[in-house]
Amino acid sequence: MFLDVLMRRNPAFIEAAMALHQAGKIPANAYVLDLDAVERNARLFKGEADKHGLKTFAMTKQVGRHSGFCQAVMRGGIERSVAVDMACALACDRAGLKTGHLGHLVQVPRQEAAFAAAKLQPDYWTVFSSEKAQEAAAAAAAKSAGRTQNLLARIQTEGDTFYRGHEGGFDAQDIVAVAAELDALEGGAFAGITTFPALLFDLETRKVKPTPNLSTLARAAEALAGAGRGGIEINAPGTTSSAVLGALAEAGATQCEPGNGLHGTTPLHAVEDLPEDPAVLYLSEVSHHHGGKAYCFGGGLYIDPVFPKYPVKALVSSEPTSRQSDLLEVEIPDYSAIDYYAMIDATSPKPVRAGDTVVFGFRGQAFVTRALVVGISGVSAGTPAVTTIENGFGDAVSWPGAFQQ
Repeated sequence: MFLDVLMRRNPAFIEAAMALHQAGKIPANAYVLDLDAVERNARLFKGEADKHGLKTFAMTKQVGRHSGFCQAVMRGGIERSVAVDMACALACDRAGLKTGHLGHLVQVPRQEAAFAAAKLQPDYWTVFSSEKAQEAAAAAAAKSAGRTQNLLARIQTEGDTFYRGHEGGFDAQDIVAVAAELDALEGGAFAGITTFPALLFDLETRKVKPTPNLSTLARAAEALAGAGRGGIEINAPGTTSSAVLGALAEAGATQCEPGNGLHGTTPLHAVEDLPEDPAVLYLSEVSHHHGGKAYCFGGGLYIDPVFPKYPVKALVSSEPTSRQSDLLEVEIPDYSAIDYYAMIDATSPKPVRAGDTVVFGFRGQAFVTRALVVGISGVSAGTPAVTTIENGFGDAVSWPGAFQQ
């Protein structure tokens, strides 16, 4: 779905990735990043967010917390991350992108709270319950940290939208009492409210629309204002591109958290040409043939199911290309199967050979795959080169050296 956008708007990136793969510089089964484009996107996004008075925290999980991605985001002016979990926070912190928001979507495990408070020192820490608030505050108050932690209360009410397995949070109707409870904790201070998702892509209208959760945030903010609490933070993530920032600010949000927006793969990017350029692709290689199919290596064949299933195509060639004529249909294994291979239609007149490069345009989630993540710099200058090859935890990988005898 996102390959068409890549081919139209960033063909030089595709061709650079293919050339580097054929030169033995990029492994099969890799998410590849155009770090020049990421930097441009971050700068554009930050400028728009600043116009609306929004704090910006970068989400990095979709591209495996790659250190080069973190550094490109920082060069673009975004100085803080939102960590989906502790592994995310550690990788970003190691790359120099400090923690702006921790605990949302994944709460901090009890035995890791002390480290989070003392070493990561997040600007904001989301809690779903009184127990998790107590843990966060106690960790901040401990001698090893000695600080007061700003806490965001995740709130919810009947009718709010959650992905299955993401549920949790304080009852929104109790927010005034919750704020007082968090303020009373030694080491804790109530700072604001959050939810997820606040915005979602609507398939029927092909637009981004607010969820009921955004109204829940607004009602809670009104209740807090009525109780004399002003200047609270309203964190409203979900489907965040520069195109939605005005609507978020108008709804009262004070914080935004771009993830796919920083590499041009929000659902809206698939149906409209937005300011952000596409900056990520998934690269594989043809392994072998069987039954009229050319099998290419998998490991990262995760298509974020934001759209219903659709026909998948890939660019297949032994030479750098972004031509429509080099597109072939591909069968991706069902989600219930291990994605060892994908199957390319090899019955067309175009020959498909073992070793050919295969390029997909996924809206990915690299951190839940077996794929490596590769940064490329210099695409915009015509001098593309690999920076680092890392795993989904942002650790450098010795490839191909690790496989050489």
